[in-house]
Amino acid sequence: MIRPLLYTYRRCPYAMRARMALLASGIAFDGFEIVLRNKPAEMLAISPKGTVPVLVLPDGSVQEQSWDIIRWAFVLSDDRKGCWNRAQSPENLNLLANNDGVFKHHLDRYKYPERFGETDRAVHRDQAMTHLLHPLEERLQRKPYLGGNTPCATDIAVLPFVRQFAAVNSDWFSKLPIPSVQTWLANWVVSPLFVAGMVKLPSQSIVLFPPPAQGTTSFDSFFLNETAPRQKTRLVNEQPRGKPRGIHG
Repeated sequence: MIRPLLYTYRRCPYAMRARMALLASGIAFDGFEIVLRNKPAEMLAISPKGTVPVLVLPDGSVQEQSWDIIRWAFVLSDDRKGCWNRAQSPENLNLLANNDGVFKHHLDRYKYPERFGETDRAVHRDQAMTHLLHPLEERLQRKPYLGGNTPCATDIAVLPFVRQFAAVNSDWFSKLPIPSVQTWLANWVVSPLFVAGMVKLPSQSIVLFPPPAQGTTSFDSFFLNETAPRQKTRLVNEQPRGKPRGIHG
């Protein structure tokens, strides 16, 4: 049986959320870890935009946007836990739009100021806080996830970008008065789903993406037990590098 093929890049937040959705949905798929300076001709032929993720389906059709891949994965699996359905609330759709729009704009300029000719990265840091982190804190003070008592697709979609923001200066982030966001993020980055989605693949070759560890095959088992202590964990600083090209979608 032909499996879906995901062109991906491990550190790309858009690709992260696509991988997590496929894994959470229990879909077996192949992965192709691209090299940014040597993108495969096969991927460029089917998706000239040249960014990841790109998902090639068994029938030859192509999904080129991460949110479309997330939708495809959960709908194909019948959305048994309502992960996609709960992401369709106006509140969640608005948060996603802010994340992918104005927050991403300021995140890039906070993390890569030299790429945009910026001299005061703090301006963009503060704008990113205003447009996403503060509203996210207010949401998570009410419920532990954006899906309510259990995660939804919006949690998966927003997580990689909040992680990226936090990692620019983890010491500063850890001192912010946003405890609900900090706890949410800390629990997510040690969750079986995130760990499974961040496995390293060999570059420039098609391989079966490793399935989750035995015992984590159901959707619920991907997430931390809500009865366990919810604690902050320290994030390692991610030093800004030259801005990668072609890793969004």
